[in-house]
Amino acid sequence: MKLSYREAMREALREALRTDPRVILMGEDIGKYGGTYAVTHGLLDEFGPERVRDTPLSEAGFVGAGIGAAIGGLRPIVEIMTVNFSLLALDQIVNGAATLRHMSGGQIEVPLVIRMATGAGRQVAAQHSHSLENWYAHVPGLRVLAPATASDARTMLGAALRERDPVVIFEHVQLYNLEEELADPLPAADLDHAAIRRPGDDATIITYGGCLPRALAAAAALADAHIAAEVIDLRTLRPLDEAALLASVARTHRAVIVDEGWRTGSLAGEIAALLGEHAFWDLDAPVGRVCSAEVPIPYAKHMELAALPSVDAITAAVKAVLA
Repeated sequence: MKLSYREAMREALREALRTDPRVILMGEDIGKYGGTYAVTHGLLDEFGPERVRDTPLSEAGFVGAGIGAAIGGLRPIVEIMTVNFSLLALDQIVNGAATLRHMSGGQIEVPLVIRMATGAGRQVAAQHSHSLENWYAHVPGLRVLAPATASDARTMLGAALRERDPVVIFEHVQLYNLEEELADPLPAADLDHAAIRRPGDDATIITYGGCLPRALAAAAALADAHIAAEVIDLRTLRPLDEAALLASVARTHRAVIVDEGWRTGSLAGEIAALLGEHAFWDLDAPVGRVCSAEVPIPYAKHMELAALPSVDAITAAVKAVLA
């Protein structure tokens, strides 16, 4: 069955609502409007306003309500329209949801799922084009997912709902229209392991989320130059599958990290440090990084594209570590 990323996430939500009466959806415009990116389209008609709840324009309010509902025994799935709006709920997520099980000695659990759109490439200017995944991956007590394929979008949500701690799911806006033939039956969800999306033995390209298609396109272009690049899709950003990264670099001896976040304080920097600490003697070249330019993301299309990791920049970085 072929589904778009958007349709796969919608089917995951539908399955969750059908199979568990504790599941509710909450967020701005997710009901009558069907969601800013149409992920929740049709679910209000199917499940009603008690299960699919349009909320006021207050991220602090409805994320806080989601935390309370989770503590009270429900399984809320809270949608934050875009990642920049999540900053209005940062106190609830970081100081509240992420800490309560620890601070209560395990007496309070917060089985909350927070979905949010992330990333640039749609000309929505500097305030709506952030890639802040690393901000959340920095926080103990959260599990952070970045499904990059329709298959992962379809399967990861159900597994996230079974977690005892809050789970943040980042959905890159450039992925929603991408279609994929899903296996039947669906593979088991895996929240713990990175995936090798393309094998190779000359260099490792490490990426996640919306940069995966660009990394795969770069690997295909490199293959035309007789360079076999292995592409690793992180899938889960906290906790990282360190073993998969180290095993790949042990085979290829070179690594390039592709991250749409800004280079300063980036997840790419954390992974580079990890490789430097634990794979130093396997590396035959310094670790390369391809990140967004250190500027607010521009509105003009040509400038926006110039600011983001590109296929050409990735291929050039791989060739540089092979030089």
